Amino acid sequence: MSSDNTITRFAPSPTGLLHAGHAYSALFSKQAAQQKNGRFLLRIEDIDFTRCRTEYEEAIYEDLSWLGIEWETPVRRQSDHLDEYTTATEKLRQGGLAYPCFCTRKDILAEIDQAGAAPHRTGDLLYPGICRDLSADEQQSRMAKGEEFALRLNLGKSLEATGGENLVWHDRQKGPQTARPELLGDAVLARKDIRTSYHLAVVIDDALQQISLVTRGLDLFEATHLHRLLQALLDLPTPEYEHHALIKDEKGSRLAKRKKSPTLRDLRNEGQSAQELINKLIDW
Repeated sequence: MSSDNTITRFAPSPTGLLHAGHAYSALFSKQAAQQKNGRFLLRIEDIDFTRCRTEYEEAIYEDLSWLGIEWETPVRRQSDHLDEYTTATEKLRQGGLAYPCFCTRKDILAEIDQAGAAPHRTGDLLYPGICRDLSADEQQSRMAKGEEFALRLNLGKSLEATGGENLVWHDRQKGPQTARPELLGDAVLARKDIRTSYHLAVVIDDALQQISLVTRGLDLFEATHLHRLLQALLDLPTPEYEHHALIKDEKGSRLAKRKKSPTLRDLRNEGQSAQELINKLIDW
């Protein structure tokens, strides 16, 4: 089959060892590229400086090689491109589409409690807008005092900036989608301890790497609504998406690093071959 310029990517974070869910996601992305004689890229999303480790990054390469997966080099590492993310956040801030937020989680919880409601989405609090309307003078004064702050998207102004057009994207399994970025509210674009966030960095990376098909777990489906808005605000292309099912354990719970799910290294040390794992994932 001739190439249709399909470019996919697998983008793990080196915050722990990979498990079978990661293997499924990597193989899914690789296969999606192979079906179109396209390209498969590996990206290391290592912006969480408190949890990312060099040894985990090396383990990613080891695990993927064990699975028989090859990738192009050099590998893009997000920590090498912080200036690119800062440029994007400054563009949004200068355009009045992002604002400094000095709130702690405690502040946010107190504000929600005072309002007599607890808006939430899958356990994540929607920001109630405490710092949204601070004057420019107050923003500058608090920053001059050295107060730590994150940068948040001003959702209302951002939607106005798109001219009211319907922002759409396509998921290969769910079909055409109209973006609903309100699901994530005034999302953080740059954390206090990091000059970016997952949402901002992944959108920029996908554009710069010319990713045409983003394959990732169904748990990130809602995030795509926000990503579509960021693409419009930053004049970036919109790739096609495919959100695949999540691999679960015998109890029906999704595999996760925080749950200490068996790692690929564990399976390898127990004598399981890569092909045996691949066969299980095919039948999962």
